[in-house]
Amino acid sequence: MTFTRRNLFALAATASFAATLAGLGLPVHAAMAADDTVKIGMIQPMTGPFASTGVEAVAGAKQYIADHGDTVAGKKIELVVKDDTGSPNETKRIAQELVVNEGADVLMGFGLTPLAFATAPIASQAKVPMVVTAAATSSITEKSPYIVRTSFTLPQASSAMGEWAAANGIKSVVTLVSDYAPGKDAQDWFVKTFEDKGGKVVEQLTVPLKNPDFSPFLQRVADNKPDAVFVFVPAGVGAQFMKQFRERGLGDAGIKLIGTGDVVDDQIVNDMGDVALGVVSAHHYTAALPSDMNQKFVKDFKAANGGMRPNFMAVGAYDGMALVYHALEKTGGDASGEALIEAMKGLSWESPRGPVSIDPDTRDMVQNIYIDRTEKKDGELYNVPIDTVENVKDPAKAAK
Repeated sequence: MTFTRRNLFALAATASFAATLAGLGLPVHAAMAADDTVKIGMIQPMTGPFASTGVEAVAGAKQYIADHGDTVAGKKIELVVKDDTGSPNETKRIAQELVVNEGADVLMGFGLTPLAFATAPIASQAKVPMVVTAAATSSITEKSPYIVRTSFTLPQASSAMGEWAAANGIKSVVTLVSDYAPGKDAQDWFVKTFEDKGGKVVEQLTVPLKNPDFSPFLQRVADNKPDAVFVFVPAGVGAQFMKQFRERGLGDAGIKLIGTGDVVDDQIVNDMGDVALGVVSAHHYTAALPSDMNQKFVKDFKAANGGMRPNFMAVGAYDGMALVYHALEKTGGDASGEALIEAMKGLSWESPRGPVSIDPDTRDMVQNIYIDRTEKKDGELYNVPIDTVENVKDPAKAAK
């Protein structure tokens, strides 16, 4: 049995419904958002090892409100930020409280795939839109019809990287990815695309997600002597990887470093030093995009956040807010879950990352993927676009 969130509110006082909620593992609703307010419950890791993800994302969401005001279609936007510390159990508990106790109209955030997976059943049961602004495993949107994603999927970036590598003289590669669902997506789609284009993957390595030590795996890379190593690690972990890549001397040995943009995340790339120069990555956003809209976004974001450079987590949340605003405009302020989800399908707008739209069939972003080279620009390191693959859908879903 399923209920809309507003039906949850209406029935929560009854003993029979309380028993139903208990059976679902959901607490009885204790508060309700005002009818003239749309409450967005943003769940992000603000502390712990993935705190940089949450800090960027929350700043991105707040930047959108600063740019566009806190009222849309006659409704006041209320952003409520909660820290899940990167724990799936904590994410699920917070989502339950936001939906049932605090009357959230939209859930947003989810810095890692396990956090999104944990929350999907709640979105389905309560019929509350769940906007995923970070987690990038392809299958996430399949976990609930109420999930819409404004980040990207790893197959989008990894397949683009595989094509570029094969077309640019790289003939042999070792893959090195974090051992969880996004890493598998990144590895599988790079390997598929690269080998389909004639390349050879010599070895596929997976590294523990928690407390990773890349040294023994990098030694394996060195022993294989490939033309390049393809890397995926979560945002924020790239600095540790690059340090050990330098210490092992792989760059000096002529092994090129390629990967998804996570490894040279805009937030940390400038602190990596010259070892990052020449890294080629594929991603849907870089702070170096030359469009007027993006340069204004970067300038305003830095001014509002003590000079911090926006990264793909920031733009994912910025566009998460854009999605909600555009959907509310389309519904005339109707914030019911089914109305918002239907309005979100097929929406398109101009983002700091370029033109974007929501695929009405998969509820994923259709967007440009940029091939970037890390270069020094005005004394700082940036991921500078050298090529663009336009209007990329998630290839993993297209293949089904």
